[in-house]
Amino acid sequence: MTVHRSIIDVIGDTPCVDLARTVAAHGVDGRLVCKLEYLNPGFSKKDRIALEMVRDAREDGRLGEGQPVVELTSGNTGTGLAIVCAALGHPFVAVMSRGNSVERARMMRALGAEVVLVDQVPGAAPGQVSGDDLALVEARAREITRERNAFRADQFTLASSALAHERHTGPELWAQTEHRLDVFVDFIGSGGSFAGVTRYLRSVQPGTRAYVIDPSSPHHRIQGGGYDMPDLPLLDDDLVTGRLTVTDDEAIAHARGLATREGIFAGLSTGACVAAALELLRTTERGRTIAFLAADSGLKYLSTDLWPA
Repeated sequence: MTVHRSIIDVIGDTPCVDLARTVAAHGVDGRLVCKLEYLNPGFSKKDRIALEMVRDAREDGRLGEGQPVVELTSGNTGTGLAIVCAALGHPFVAVMSRGNSVERARMMRALGAEVVLVDQVPGAAPGQVSGDDLALVEARAREITRERNAFRADQFTLASSALAHERHTGPELWAQTEHRLDVFVDFIGSGGSFAGVTRYLRSVQPGTRAYVIDPSSPHHRIQGGGYDMPDLPLLDDDLVTGRLTVTDDEAIAHARGLATREGIFAGLSTGACVAAALELLRTTERGRTIAFLAADSGLKYLSTDLWPA
């Protein structure tokens, strides 16, 4: 045990939990391993990419001392960047759709970020951020980047977004499962965690199978992904074994079940991963070990209908 020099030194090295109770409750054959990424200081897996993007950009000169950083975010990457930028001396501007939960904006502001909220497209429902909504956020993020001569920490295109998981998350997961891992599943946002973890696992075990999870409808409540974007530069189709879809109701039910049965208080995308993994254990991956990331904390959804009052 030691005293760390900075909050950024405690990003990563998150624990894994064997979900034996969940497997038994659903009567499936196999093992389900959950990596608790919500135990990062910003309560999500996105702390990893925030640190990697900023650190890499500082090292190669794209980001100068004290230069502002701007990013489009659903709240998790923004929270990670607020933490990293505060620690390293960079002003940070988070650009986010009003369709995301209010907890996210409040947390970023509390961490010193400037938060710019962008209205959704006409007729859009709060809590359902579409690709069209995201396009408006992207346009505003580009404007602010130009206006302030800022560094754009673009989680959808920068290689560091996937490298964070290839360099760190994947190796941790492989070691924690004692090299006994058959399948990785991930709900897709930028595609960085899927690509990075899968690429590492394939490097040490070429037969590792990896499944992408999408929402069953373009109009969904699973924040942080499922934007129905035509192009995700970080998502290499050659890494994808198959695709699975999950409904809002399935994601909600399994996120709630994870909390009450396992004591794991995570968000909607984590519930989607549980739903997809259980389906695989019932069918094509029966008897296998499947791992996924608990991407963020249930605390970020208290204003939504995920947690009944």
